Amino acid sequence: MNFGEKSKIHSKEKIIQFLNTEHTGHFSTIDSQGFPFVTPMNFVYYDDFIYLHGFPRGEKYENISHNEKCGFEVSKELAFLPSYFFEPKEDASKTDTLYVSVVIKGTASLMDNVQLKCDILNDMMQKYQPEGGYEKLTPDMPMMRGVGMIKISVNSMTGRYKMGKYWNDSEKLVIAQRIMERAVNEPKLTLQTLNVSGLDKLDDVETKKVAWKYSSEIVSQMGYSNELQYPKISLVVVNDVN
Repeated sequence: MNFGEKSKIHSKEKIIQFLNTEHTGHFSTIDSQGFPFVTPMNFVYYDDFIYLHGFPRGEKYENISHNEKCGFEVSKELAFLPSYFFEPKEDASKTDTLYVSVVIKGTASLMDNVQLKCDILNDMMQKYQPEGGYEKLTPDMPMMRGVGMIKISVNSMTGRYKMGKYWNDSEKLVIAQRIMERAVNEPKLTLQTLNVSGLDKLDDVETKKVAWKYSSEIVSQMGYSNELQYPKISLVVVNDVN
């Protein structure tokens, strides 16, 4: 079985949708010694290019000046699956993680078109601060000339989702069931494994609600729907989700 092919996201629209909802990507350049240099950055997908912005000096800019080839990666962990979700339960090698990722290979260049930088930064603000509450950027603002912006021209863009496509139907159903059971029995642990912030601010009732809602969304992405209300579980197959 070709696990790599089964895990591909074949819809470009779905890949773009994922990129438009995630806030941090990892930008990789190659230094003068041939070593990769990776740094986390905010980004926006705009007119089929990836744009990054930041302080206009530093190692990544130096690297681009002598080698334009680059990589860019965005990923999101959806759920950690402990060994005891599988059989035999004590086998540590059975642990797994569900995730979505996009990997891009391309070439990087520096932008100096102030109007285009302004348009892209306004698009980025809309992505990161959709509620508004800010003054729209204009090309005549002094800060616009001091902003560094990198443009990634995409050579290849591959999306993957690890949602149990490689399990048989019975295994997949068992895992989905156990994801929901963990949300009911250990709601705080469910959220802690995802590094959800602010858990100390939630009371037990709210923690249970969030864990149930999040876990329900995970199993829906696996192709199941829960027909009952918290804390009852009854999963049925909906469709094969891409």
